[in-house]
Amino acid sequence: MAQMEIRPDSHGKVRDIYDCGDSLLMVASDRISAFDFILPDEIPHKGEILTRISQFWFERFADLMPNHLISMDVADYPEEYRTYEAYLTGRSMLVKKAQPLPIECIVRGYLTGSGKKTYDQDGTVCGIRLPDGLTEASKIPEAIFTPSTKAELGDHDENISFERCAEIVGLDMAEQLRDASLKIYNAAAEYALTRGIIIADTKFEFGLIDGQLTLIDECLTPDSSRFWPADEYAEGNVQPSYDKQYVRDWLKANWDMTGEPPHLPTDVIAGTSARYEEAFQIITGTEFTPMKEQ
Repeated sequence: MAQMEIRPDSHGKVRDIYDCGDSLLMVASDRISAFDFILPDEIPHKGEILTRISQFWFERFADLMPNHLISMDVADYPEEYRTYEAYLTGRSMLVKKAQPLPIECIVRGYLTGSGKKTYDQDGTVCGIRLPDGLTEASKIPEAIFTPSTKAELGDHDENISFERCAEIVGLDMAEQLRDASLKIYNAAAEYALTRGIIIADTKFEFGLIDGQLTLIDECLTPDSSRFWPADEYAEGNVQPSYDKQYVRDWLKANWDMTGEPPHLPTDVIAGTSARYEEAFQIITGTEFTPMKEQ
């Protein structure tokens, strides 16, 4: 696929960001990262799927929480980007500029991942004490807000307590972040369950636009969330998922985490792409067809 010849102003693991003056152009590539490494292979259609899932949630929750989306129509983009319509269609969005807040807003509805590790040690997750007797994939009685710091590219995010979050952004803003994160997660989890998906946890990012708290970046995608098929849910076990866990599992079994990550086998690439497409279709209720082919 043809790439952009214009150099991005910011380059992340998956997204490239272009400064358009009073707005930003966010472009989701097909790159995939795992264990803080960008892998050498791309996942077909991944960038478009992430962008269009975010669009679905931004539009669904527009009355619940302001977001930064302006348009996904390339005709609305600055003129110099319209040349790349074939590449940008479906995988990009023009967004309002925001002052990003330095907190990753994580909500956990089920016990797994790093939360399970700390729970096993002392019965808490990010300083929040949970009931005794929980196990892998247990539903937490009430979803919890577990913030983390934003790490630089290549570094690890650090889980922090709500109190530490308040020290970083102020108590009032910390409470706003917590309340907004829980409100969006609970609404999304309720909807997703009607579609047969459990949202085990997710990560939001917020910024300020004209002083107003605004949802930015991506929203409730397979890259920022754990999506589990509800009909296969079994407490006590590691759950199958629609995210990149398939890639992580292959890497754990085939790589010692030293040096550069290896190339993925074609079946792992195809299987991962299929999982992203399935997540799109279940969440949005529409079959995935690349927009440039529609």
